[in-house]
Amino acid sequence: MKYRLRRRDKLKSRKLAEQVFNEGKAINSFPLKLIYLVKEPENDSSLKMGCSVSKRLFKKAVNRNKIKRLIRESYRSNKPLIFNNITTQCAFMILYIGKSMPSYYEIHKSMTPLLKKLKQEIEP
Repeated sequence: MKYRLRRRDKLKSRKLAEQVFNEGKAINSFPLKLIYLVKEPENDSSLKMGCSVSKRLFKKAVNRNKIKRLIRESYRSNKPLIFNNITTQCAFMILYIGKSMPSYYEIHKSMTPLLKKLKQEIEP
């Protein structure tokens, strides 16, 4: 698995995103929350990832976009280390639930245990 985050790895389907929120299970590692759903096998990617930041807590789009970039970068750098030989297909959303502007170190520090918990949950 390479250090890439391609378009096919992103959660773009509104229908699947709603299904993740309605039927998914949650894992917390403050300031991040991960909601995941094990899905049916498809052809393209085994993991579909999306991220979201509250508009109520961060009024400016610049700040929300920066947090989302930090989340995506942290996920991209951890993905091959944790999900190297995964066979289960999963869709998940990573939500930022903190109230202050984070640094990359804070996001990265909470992303690693979050992804390890996810792997333990979805792997049989």
